[in-house]
Amino acid sequence: MVRVHVGQPCPARSAGQGMVAGDRPPDKVMAAMKIFSGTSNRPLAGRIAAYVGIELGAVDINRFPDGETFVKIRDNIRGCDVFIVQSICTQPNEMLMELLIMIDAMRRASARRITAVLPYFGYARQDRKDQPRVPITAKLVANLLVAAGANRVLTVDLHAQQIQGFFDIPVDHLYASPAIVKYLRELNLADPVVVSPDTGGVKAAYAYAKMLGTGIAIVAKQRTGLDVEAYSVVGDVENKDVVMVDDMATTCGTICAAAKLLLERGAASVRAAVTHATITEQGVERLRQSPVKELVVTDTVPIRETGDLPVTVLPVGDLLGEAVLRIHNDQSVSSLFHL
Repeated sequence: MVRVHVGQPCPARSAGQGMVAGDRPPDKVMAAMKIFSGTSNRPLAGRIAAYVGIELGAVDINRFPDGETFVKIRDNIRGCDVFIVQSICTQPNEMLMELLIMIDAMRRASARRITAVLPYFGYARQDRKDQPRVPITAKLVANLLVAAGANRVLTVDLHAQQIQGFFDIPVDHLYASPAIVKYLRELNLADPVVVSPDTGGVKAAYAYAKMLGTGIAIVAKQRTGLDVEAYSVVGDVENKDVVMVDDMATTCGTICAAAKLLLERGAASVRAAVTHATITEQGVERLRQSPVKELVVTDTVPIRETGDLPVTVLPVGDLLGEAVLRIHNDQSVSSLFHL
């Protein structure tokens, strides 16, 4: 059961609105803005365009019989400030190649600037060489985007902060935490505590705890092959409403193992809040059998049907739309990081 949470709607904005005095020279001539969408998350792209106050650009994306991707831009984009919305998810290889071809087509069509809007940056988990003879695929993807012709990147909740340094072009890194924290506050939990389901997420959990004004706890885990065995909890969770936070969930092994352990340690309830719900069928089945009371996610990736599992989807179209406007108008996006 997927429930889309709708907060206070933001009014549609035009590409010229929202200017702050001193942000740019008054005599600067702004290029026309165009927003295009790949096939990975067109509904989110539509919400971004609606917030900005323009229609999505016309583009044909087809597959040849042998599987090759063909792209044709229907709109005239010569001299335009172009934004391409594409999450590298579901079929990441297909979606990445589609994005690269779109960027190349727009560069050859004389777009003035091309911004790759990646609500979800795929391959982000392959961000370091942690064993012999393995790639750093996140760096490879960064190189491919630059080589294709992207001038800047806009993304949400990277798996690792250092990925920003993989690019030799500007990267605007947004956070979904303001939207998630706002929803969690509306729940009015009796005695909440923020929990990191593994030691790698402690910094993010601390940020959430600070915004919510709660304590923090950590679940230490041990991986055994593809499975995860949670084995200890650091911090007080007894009789508390636990909110586990993470940047993504796929097979949900970590979340489910941690939830079971937290209830064994006396937690009153367990919720999970993740930005990117790249959940597989195995993940859905695990969540159904787990004690997780609610899964809170955003719409950075399309949400898989979860049946009777309670899932709340928080929209980030307004957040990305405002960032697109500010990038187009040469304004700061740093204020979007806060509540």
